[in-house]
Amino acid sequence: MKPMSAILATILCVLAAPALAGMDTVTIAQGALHGSAGDDVVAFRGIPFAAPPVGPLRWRPPGPAPIWQGVREATSFGPECLQPEFPGRPSMSSSEDCLTLNVWTPADRAPGARLPVMVWIHGGSFVSGTGASPIYNGATFAKAGVVLVTLNYRLGRFGFFAHPALTAETPKGPLANYGLMDQIAALKWVRSNIAAFGGDPANVTVLGESAGAMSVNDLMVSPLARGLFAKAISESGFGRTRAPSLADAEAAGAEIARQAGVNGTDAAALAALRALPPQALVGRPSGLGDPLFLRPVLDGVILREQVAEAFAAGRQARVPYLEGGNSWEASLFPEVRKHPQFILARLGDKAASVAALYGESDDPARLAADLTTDQQMIEPDRYLARQMVKARLPAWVYFFSYVPAAERDQDLGARHGAEIGFVFDNLPRFPITYAGRMIAAATPDDEAIARAMHAYWVAFAKTGDPGAAGGVPWPRFDAASEAVLEFGADGVHVRPDFRAARLDAVTSPANPLAKP
Repeated sequence: MKPMSAILATILCVLAAPALAGMDTVTIAQGALHGSAGDDVVAFRGIPFAAPPVGPLRWRPPGPAPIWQGVREATSFGPECLQPEFPGRPSMSSSEDCLTLNVWTPADRAPGARLPVMVWIHGGSFVSGTGASPIYNGATFAKAGVVLVTLNYRLGRFGFFAHPALTAETPKGPLANYGLMDQIAALKWVRSNIAAFGGDPANVTVLGESAGAMSVNDLMVSPLARGLFAKAISESGFGRTRAPSLADAEAAGAEIARQAGVNGTDAAALAALRALPPQALVGRPSGLGDPLFLRPVLDGVILREQVAEAFAAGRQARVPYLEGGNSWEASLFPEVRKHPQFILARLGDKAASVAALYGESDDPARLAADLTTDQQMIEPDRYLARQMVKARLPAWVYFFSYVPAAERDQDLGARHGAEIGFVFDNLPRFPITYAGRMIAAATPDDEAIARAMHAYWVAFAKTGDPGAAGGVPWPRFDAASEAVLEFGADGVHVRPDFRAARLDAVTSPANPLAKP
């Protein structure tokens, strides 16, 4: 005979089942959705947030989301947006019909709950990636009382493409930035529908990494994104990267069309381009090495000016802003380490003084990597934070240098993107094989950094102040100390005047490598 405690537990589970089951079905403007519940979280996957951008809708702004009858199953991810096949990357179903998003929400949310919302924009150099990546699983955020959304957006030549015929079709735009238009459409969908999942449409934090962080910075300065988010987080956002002009993008698009066998700039040429099979437009596996690689463009509507210049003029969104980078961002550019002479030669007679600042005169590869990291990421982070201070807007800056012990002998620092698993607190709990190599299970030290980083991000989403997480206080960036919070091998520490001399040298007019 079962003990009384077991009988009572069974009765309580039976009584609770209908309530929990009800939490996995919601009704939004498009219709009813059925998600999957488990481990105190309900996930809704593969929700279309815009019309499929196929056929005559290729290279057009996203259209209205489809409506359905009955209950739509939302238990499987939608296909990723079309992209090249990269060696070592797990393959997924891909399609031009890919504009879907995913929502994780607490299973025990109260009726009418208004929880903070975080909308994650994936990276991938604007040519690859998906919101369905396992590392972006939003369950840990949901367990912390946050509604987490991930999304797909058009990539490569489907998402960032200009052509004279497109400009003639819509001369006043928006043009070229179809991937950014998708992100804006997803944010509008969130504003209209997230309350059904227990989210607060007035408390949305947009965040992303790499191309996703660059997108966040673009959204910070885009007039069309105003009012769609209340806070922003940019992880490795390349804050001084300059968008190409529409004319340059049109020239690249005309060359892409020519290579695909389409010439001319009239309506017939555009019809022929839209009739091309998708695989004719996917492009080469390495978008960064493609001379016709396209990214967000100054089209005059979505993007009217460069991010750095908009921040300097105080024309960014007036919202709290959290940003940062990693200690080995140069890992994204392997040629820097293989051929450091090409970087160091540009220093000319300044080489010795710069090397002295870095303390690495005997290690050219390390010096070139650290210079590249500072120039591409760490100094631009400081620059954007300074512009936020000038505009009297709150900003916080982090530096992620933590490298798991098993990898410290082979890495120069924290690789580009290494912080993502810590932010999501999705570290491997046991050894796994990924991309042909074994990844060790997380250690207690790894877990401690992940708990801290995740808690700061959650606190920022909830309150607009990451320091509300408790633990090591995270000071707001200010002109007096320009403090950065470092997540490193020795734990979490505040670093006032972080790398000041190095970053000053990077931006000095006397430095041949100085950014414009």
